[in-house]
Amino acid sequence: MYDELKSILVNDIGLAEGNLRPDATLDEAGMDSLALVELSLVLEKRYAVVVSDDELIETATIADIANLVAQRVSSRLPQATG
Repeated sequence: MYDELKSILVNDIGLAEGNLRPDATLDEAGMDSLALVELSLVLEKRYAVVVSDDELIETATIADIANLVAQRVSSRLPQATG
């Protein structure tokens, strides 16, 4: 999920790829409040998951955002039975 998130942050949000490391804080990555709102909207459209900008603000790093999105995506997928 990290690589997909990085692609979204670069291509959809317009952040500099060089600032995006898994351990980068939101400030280090260049994410302001507008970028967080935009990311929330892109995630909902692309993955059909709701991650509010308030939840994104609470994350410490880019990797934390990727983990949060991965959890939301996996929780909406049908679980295998058997």
